[in-house]
Amino acid sequence: MKTITQLLEAKAKGRDIFSIAPGALVFDALKLMAEKEVGALVVMEGGRLVGIISERDYARKVITVHPGQTVEECMALMTGKRVRHLPVVTEGDRLVGLLSIGDLVKEVIADQERTIRQLESYIHR
Repeated sequence: MKTITQLLEAKAKGRDIFSIAPGALVFDALKLMAEKEVGALVVMEGGRLVGIISERDYARKVITVHPGQTVEECMALMTGKRVRHLPVVTEGDRLVGLLSIGDLVKEVIADQERTIRQLESYIHR
């Protein structure tokens, strides 16, 4: 299975990350999400990640992952914490991506399809 770095590199939506300041109005955050057709915004202050706001969940304490983590680890974290978005940060807390539950589910399905094709190829030999 891929690492988060590999998933971010192949992410169909591109590497655009939309953010908002901590003092912004909720209405402005919702408007920006609608304009950009995204489900979550990261909250940035002085280049530092301080939160996340999404259509469905909004967290004061940000749950983040690192680029070297696996898709399985991120799925487990999302399931356990009941969140739908995970900011991806480097060891120096630099924001490098934002994953949605949809991104991870698509990757799990693609991985299962690859496994099925390999097994079918093996069986037909």
